[in-house]
Amino acid sequence: MKPHLLKIAPAPGTSFEARRDLFPINRRWHCHEEIELIYIAKGTGMLLIGDHVRLFAEGTICLIGSHVPHYWRFDDRYHETDVEESINVIAIHFLESFWGQKFLKLPENTDIRLLLENAKRGILIDELNEALIHAFENVLNTDRPYRIISLLTILTKIAGWKNQFFLSSTDIQLNVGATEEERINEVYEYTIKNFRKKIQLDEIAKIAGVRPNSFCRFFKLRTRKTYTQFIAELRIAHVCKLLVKTDNPIKKICYDSGFYNFTSFHKCFKQVTGMSPLLYQKKHKPLSV
Repeated sequence: MKPHLLKIAPAPGTSFEARRDLFPINRRWHCHEEIELIYIAKGTGMLLIGDHVRLFAEGTICLIGSHVPHYWRFDDRYHETDVEESINVIAIHFLESFWGQKFLKLPENTDIRLLLENAKRGILIDELNEALIHAFENVLNTDRPYRIISLLTILTKIAGWKNQFFLSSTDIQLNVGATEEERINEVYEYTIKNFRKKIQLDEIAKIAGVRPNSFCRFFKLRTRKTYTQFIAELRIAHVCKLLVKTDNPIKKICYDSGFYNFTSFHKCFKQVTGMSPLLYQKKHKPLSV
């Protein structure tokens, strides 16, 4: 699988890029040489990274290693021109060697070096504190050495965080340069928009530009999972969203998300999340006031 390779250039007088995004950019499956550090202050959507699919929301912090394919797909409402709803994302991109070849080899930086190595699978931080958010803002609002110090503060805090969650099941770093990214992006886009209905093999194979009897192999070689698994994960992610955001019965949520058998839905949900739909709802749904 060949993700779109992005070229990221820091602003003049800086050694790494840091910006605030108020609308979605890079709306495709892509990768880059730079390590990516993201804080979602506002916005919801679906993150595809390596062989993993999950929802993201306000408070998400993610560290993504060099050349790891990923796609921050914000919900459709952020793309609608007639709706005044913006995102708020702090995005930091830096080369592992931007501070010199020997910096990470210093004994004081062992934890950061291991953190960046683990980032090849993608790391999610599921807890926030004011100091961490403040450090993200400082990267944007300070200059000279203070900017680098703020980045080091973030990485040091994340390295010491107990609640780290690896996203991709394996280290997926892909070489780029071929032109297949358009085909896989079209498959992803079509599937994300249509996963709530039954997608026929010849239908998605046509989107990919391959024969139906070749599509399954085409997809698995490029994503390290079957297309059936991918659709199931999209549906489960949608179920999780509805379990938290609505008061609909679980059976209705099951069918509204594209599942056709309630028993197999329960089995699939537990395989993906490690718990039953009811337990997930009790754990994540805000208490009514």
